[in-house]
Amino acid sequence: MSGKEPGDVVIRKNDTVVLIKDITSCRDATGAPVAEKGERTKVLAAMPGENKVILENTAYRWRHVRPSQQNPRGGRIQKEAPVHASNVLLYCEKCGRGVRVRMKLVEGKKVRVCARCANVIPVVL
Repeated sequence: MSGKEPGDVVIRKNDTVVLIKDITSCRDATGAPVAEKGERTKVLAAMPGENKVILENTAYRWRHVRPSQQNPRGGRIQKEAPVHASNVLLYCEKCGRGVRVRMKLVEGKKVRVCARCANVIPVVL
């Protein structure tokens, strides 16, 4: 069986990805998006069930925390927020850009292959 199936996960933790859309939900003090189209970043966590990824230094949300024993003052904590997986492309070292990915059987194992140059994209652990 070759090809991508519904259960296949293309983007995984520690992958390098390229943003294909500005992340407008998070803006800096001037009103400009924190993460812009074309930026390369690292995946901190992947949520395949929700089809979302958490990216490094890209999207932030404020979490309002009640006072507790661990945090006696309470207050606001800035946390990284998930981004939909359709807004990123996997980065191919050989092509030097974000690419679509195909799944292929190589020696009985499914591997990720660059759709442009057919280079195998390894899984970084």
